[in-house]
Amino acid sequence: MDYRLKRYQKEFPFSYAEGVYSCIELLDAHPEHATRVLLSSSGERNSGVTQIIKICRNHSIPFEINDRLIERICRNGKHLAVGVFNKYLSTIEPDKNHMVLVNPSDMGNTGTIARTMVGFGMVNLALIRPALDYFDPKVIRASMGSILRLNIAYFDTLQDYQKAFNNNLYLFRTGEKSSIREASFIWPYSLVFGNESSGLPDDIDVQGTTISIPQDNRIDSLNLSVAAGIALYESCREGF
Repeated sequence: MDYRLKRYQKEFPFSYAEGVYSCIELLDAHPEHATRVLLSSSGERNSGVTQIIKICRNHSIPFEINDRLIERICRNGKHLAVGVFNKYLSTIEPDKNHMVLVNPSDMGNTGTIARTMVGFGMVNLALIRPALDYFDPKVIRASMGSILRLNIAYFDTLQDYQKAFNNNLYLFRTGEKSSIREASFIWPYSLVFGNESSGLPDDIDVQGTTISIPQDNRIDSLNLSVAAGIALYESCREGF
């Protein structure tokens, strides 16, 4: 019933995968959590919409054309498809490589990092509070739905995370003498990045290897998603 669906709020037990690609990722990764798919009347000839309808039929997921409801729940009311799904819990796998984001707040950066992680085969993401809501449709949209393929967990502190896993921590900071070019990533490892604006705190109390990504001194730092992408490539390239 339409009365339940309105513009997303963090306290909702459900969220939205907005856009054709995000909706397909939802239906492919977690069809069991999808409760409904809304389609635009403008998408009848779109191949992605055709694929969505096929998946919905295969999994008995209700779908309907409802332009008005899409306009009501989405900031961009021109999406051709919106997947509605119940939020779910996931856990990070032990003895696997992890990405760790400390106090992430930018939804675009986090979404981009999530998509890059999937591209390099890393599927475990730890978020250290305070942190954004990874079920926010903006994050899902920024990742083109890829974040729905990750195992994600929140931790109150980086120390709590380190106590829970035996991974080798690689702490990324700007200006450190130890360069990523010389780094040896010992499995299982965790790539640790700080907040977009402030980076990792100077007084952070964890054991790990501190390294940096070389850059021209005409800029202060690399964008977080760019730095994370470089780290993912350097650490994972032996597997490709």
